[in-house]
Amino acid sequence: MAKTNYSFEKRQRELEKKRKQEEKRLRKLEGKGASDEDEAEAELPDSSPATGDDSGTAA
Repeated sequence: MAKTNYSFEKRQRELEKKRKQEEKRLRKLEGKGASDEDEAEAELPDSSPATGDDSGTAA
């Protein structure tokens, strides 16, 4: 009789869980609308390093 491959079964459960979480996340995004998503993307460049304001070279 073949030995049960628990690692494979666990991996399949994890993949299924990730897939469900991703579907849930996408449903939430659809509910919010595209305008909220565009605002979030517009904020990303602002989080880049400052243009010398806080460079750590204070005298």
